[in-house]
Amino acid sequence: MKNIPFLMILLALVSCQPNDELADAYGNFEADPTIVGAEANGRLLYLHVEEGQTLNAGKLVGLIDTTQLHLQKLQVKATISALGNKTRSPLPEIEVLREQGRALQREKERVEALLADKAATPKQLDDIQAQIDVVDKQIEAARQRVNDNNRSILSEADPMYAQLAVLDEQIRKCYIYNPLRGTILTKTAQASEMAGFGMPLYRIASLDTLLLRAYFSGPQLGQIKLGQEVEVRIDAADGQYDSLHGRIVWIASEAEFTPKTIQTKEERVNLVYAVKIEVPNNNGMLKIGMPAEVWLPNTQTASSDE
Repeated sequence: MKNIPFLMILLALVSCQPNDELADAYGNFEADPTIVGAEANGRLLYLHVEEGQTLNAGKLVGLIDTTQLHLQKLQVKATISALGNKTRSPLPEIEVLREQGRALQREKERVEALLADKAATPKQLDDIQAQIDVVDKQIEAARQRVNDNNRSILSEADPMYAQLAVLDEQIRKCYIYNPLRGTILTKTAQASEMAGFGMPLYRIASLDTLLLRAYFSGPQLGQIKLGQEVEVRIDAADGQYDSLHGRIVWIASEAEFTPKTIQTKEERVNLVYAVKIEVPNNNGMLKIGMPAEVWLPNTQTASSDE
């Protein structure tokens, strides 16, 4: 019973301790992943990625079966080759007309000789010359007709060449290249599975810089702004903490209910605003999901002045 006054004094001292040593916000680190998906349909022949693996940008990591596309290319090429067999040369028809022209030319020379001896009339010579002119026009018409027909046949190849370009692009998309340097977070597909356009294959993110998603109460919004530098603290092995520099890159426009795993400086805060803080991951010490504290410069200054 004699210890009761001492206990009451101790409890009073504890209850009077300031709350300024609490961080301004708490959160967990996360990455900004890129989902790499299939750009073609078919069987996934291989996918050489593993969770935790670091890949460089541009590395070939997978292949979707291209057999059907190659067969389609062969079919289109065969059709293009067949078009060449449909074209024909105007020379045989022109050669017949030229032979007729040569015969008329000989007849003209004979009539000219008879005309010199006054054994033929000028009208006979004019008639033969008219026939020669007709043959010349027939030769030109035959040449033009065959050329037009050949151009019509060969023009059918233009859409087929375009189809070949489409098939080449589809084959190119069957080769899966890693888009950026980063670490594989999750692998969602396996070799021999059927892949569809847009099907997620794996998630990759650069871990050189992580995002700390922290939560601030409404009254704290006036103390933060985009681009602001803040102090981020994480637990250290010796029971202390490591201090890092972070920069606010995103502030939610709407409030949300406090997540169960997150604390705030004020007690019983129901609505908070999510904030993303960009923190360089020096030496890879930061991990996805790791908790951290956020300390605002102005509140630390005020605490030290007190």
